[in-house]
Amino acid sequence: MIVLGLTGSIGMGKSTAARMLKAMGAPVCDSDAVVHGLLGRGGWAVPVIDAAFPGVVVDGAVSRPALGAAVFRDGDALKRLEAILHPMVQAAQRDFLARAARRGARIAVLDIPLLFETRGERRVDATIVVSAPFAVQRARVLARPGMTAEKFAGILARQMPDMEKRQRADYVVPTGAGRLVTRRALQGIVRDVVRRTGRHWPPRGYQPGQIHHA
Repeated sequence: MIVLGLTGSIGMGKSTAARMLKAMGAPVCDSDAVVHGLLGRGGWAVPVIDAAFPGVVVDGAVSRPALGAAVFRDGDALKRLEAILHPMVQAAQRDFLARAARRGARIAVLDIPLLFETRGERRVDATIVVSAPFAVQRARVLARPGMTAEKFAGILARQMPDMEKRQRADYVVPTGAGRLVTRRALQGIVRDVVRRTGRHWPPRGYQPGQIHHA
């Protein structure tokens, strides 16, 4: 099974690309959804985060605004949070890949916003970066409810620049010229990678059966 890593900066069209890949028959693991499950009521991360960041759990779930405030501009706190979440997310991804392999999938996709920032490219066979011109990206992001130019700038400052992502990617998919262009690019990638032999599944020492998200 071929494991693809899908990533892209905010507003670049990653969610649209993920839906297109699903429509082509490739199962997709949404890492953001995994995190939501971990932080939600009954999530595996809730008691651990409650112990590490007292006061951020409300009614059995982690309050994302409270957690954000606890780690905002605090590099050490952010590292503690990442040390909790990243292993759990990766365990959920491994179990997703196990299920995809059992179903006979030839390609499976890990949708990871911070793929390169967390060195996730070492766990996939090829990487896809979605990209659009900055003006398109900015317009998309600022159209979101509650988004401001200041918030957008802050998010960009925490992400690897789009140019660097494109340089590091195996495939770059344009998302600013219409969905047909995006879909055709993704179809070409699928045709290309399906001829390959996967190198990352199953991982050495993998122990199946432990699901870490709701």
